[in-house]
Amino acid sequence: MNPLGRAGTRIMRRIILVLSCCLLGTGLAACDQTLREAAIVAPVDPPGGDPVQEPTDVKYYPSDEPVRLGLEHFNRGSYGISQRYFKDAVEKSPKDLTAWIGLAASYDRLRRFDLADQAYAQAIRLGGETVQILNDQGYSYMLRGNLSAARRKFEKAYSLDPGNPVIANNLELLNGSRRFIERPPNNQP
Repeated sequence: MNPLGRAGTRIMRRIILVLSCCLLGTGLAACDQTLREAAIVAPVDPPGGDPVQEPTDVKYYPSDEPVRLGLEHFNRGSYGISQRYFKDAVEKSPKDLTAWIGLAASYDRLRRFDLADQAYAQAIRLGGETVQILNDQGYSYMLRGNLSAARRKFEKAYSLDPGNPVIANNLELLNGSRRFIERPPNNQP
């Protein structure tokens, strides 16, 4: 027989649990204090240079996280969500070329070509007519069915980077599209 009884055993277990938690908490607090003291007395310049960058050395742009999320959702095919992230990015950092290109491409996939044109225009103002922008604009025109404008953009991009397989593939895709929709001069049914 237990001299304390059931109620006494439960009370003793609770006391032991509380004391154990107190001891554990005290030990963790001591570890934290030791770590803080070690950080304070650590040498500023360890031999061989500092392997960790100081926060002031890292260039942070307010649009970094939204651009990363925009690219992630664009690659998943979630163009509405990617558009929201890229729009947030250009609002936070209006000179972020990557964000403007991503925003334009997202608008293209949402078939908001009017807004895509505005985003491409801003990207061109910031970075000029790069191979990527020309290629993306060509793809945009192809999505709209304006195959002549698409060809002009693709050819201009190809002249700047003739070895680019993406542009070559888009030209091939355009050629296939053109053959598919060509009709005889007589458009009678």
